[in-house]
Amino acid sequence: MSVGLPFFRYHLDPLASGAIRAAADACACCERNTGWIYTATFYTAVEVNGRFCPWCIVDGSAAERFAGEFTDSYGLDGVSEDVVHEVTRRTPGFHAWQDPHWFVHCQDAAAFVGEVGCTELAAHPEALDQLRADMRLDGWRDGNQLEHFLTHVGGGASAMLLRCTVCGAHLAYADAS
Repeated sequence: MSVGLPFFRYHLDPLASGAIRAAADACACCERNTGWIYTATFYTAVEVNGRFCPWCIVDGSAAERFAGEFTDSYGLDGVSEDVVHEVTRRTPGFHAWQDPHWFVHCQDAAAFVGEVGCTELAAHPEALDQLRADMRLDGWRDGNQLEHFLTHVGGGASAMLLRCTVCGAHLAYADAS
């Protein structure tokens, strides 16, 4: 993470994920040019002209002013309302083919690490095993097809890697176009 940017507990490096980038754009919320701008999703029924700076995300002012959320609360079952609000309204979302979502582990939301291919995923066997089990539950019955898919993650499909903020375990879900 770049020095001077705010810390996001549930999105570890929004620069690396592409959710925040250097830009000369003024923030649609505070109207300041901070040198950084958010580039991923924002869900609202209110018209927003422009994008937000990281500070208006982390302090919740962008979500409050424009009655919106940076990500859906899907997957955040069993955590406090404060955690749901921090993830959905004070944490940058991330780019994905499908709607992004968070996992819960050790009674807390997991932190988004990034989009990974098969090599990076293989470095986290617990995430790979969890992804394999989840995909079987989702209907992947043919083990050979499943393993073929998992060994080719990185082209038209990727894995979204998250890490438990309590125990450090890695979790993943498949994302494809």
